[in-house]
Amino acid sequence: MQFRQQALAKLQSPEELDLPVRLARPQGWLALGVTVVVMAAASVWAVTGSVASTVGAPAILTHGQGSYLLQSPVSGQVTAVLARQGEQLPANAPVLKVRTVQGDSVVRTVAAGRVSALAATIGQIIQTGTNVASVEKVAHASDPLYATVYVPAEDAATIPAHASVDLTVSSVPTQTYGVLRGQVTSVDREAQSAQSIAAFLGDSQLGEQFTRKGRPVAVTVALDTSATKSGYRWSTSDGPPFGLDSMTLASASVKLADQRPIDWLLP
Repeated sequence: MQFRQQALAKLQSPEELDLPVRLARPQGWLALGVTVVVMAAASVWAVTGSVASTVGAPAILTHGQGSYLLQSPVSGQVTAVLARQGEQLPANAPVLKVRTVQGDSVVRTVAAGRVSALAATIGQIIQTGTNVASVEKVAHASDPLYATVYVPAEDAATIPAHASVDLTVSSVPTQTYGVLRGQVTSVDREAQSAQSIAAFLGDSQLGEQFTRKGRPVAVTVALDTSATKSGYRWSTSDGPPFGLDSMTLASASVKLADQRPIDWLLP
């Protein structure tokens, strides 16, 4: 009965045909406008924009020509160590004196460089081919450092020429001094074995370490120079208040080629 009375009252009321019809409130138009603008911007970015990606890989600071392992050409007992670790030596310089059956023999450097490690001590018995020292091939102590980055082989092809590289150096607190800046100068064509890495770095353990997840590709990075204490450019203005040593481990972040967010398929 109540609904019947309401219906009769509705029929008796005049139609409000002269009143304007409100299609949407102002808040609705504002929300619609914002949505259209956002969709348009996203469409433009999808066509013209790009996405920057990076690849992380282990690295080590070295001089450009690497190192070599100095091996003893004779068997015998070490009677004298004639070189010091860190000493800069010319080619054919004496490193060890070894007493053999035929008499005393001197182990000499193959090429000029800096003695980065000595593996022999006085009184030690060594065999022919024993690694007795690691010598870094550097003509002068002031020669610039490079970073050798061991990138997974599947990522090496995507590294563009002169790609930017950020290096987190193990001996430098990143939160205080930032990261080291550099640029890619070359990418090797072939993957490196543990033996080839050990031959270049003069350290068999590093060869095994850098190939633990497969055979990587060596990427050479030139460090950006700057008037800082270290002589190189950092993400902070000054960088660390000390120099960098060769054979220092680091981790690298290499910027890959920019990629489009949407790949268009053409017929």
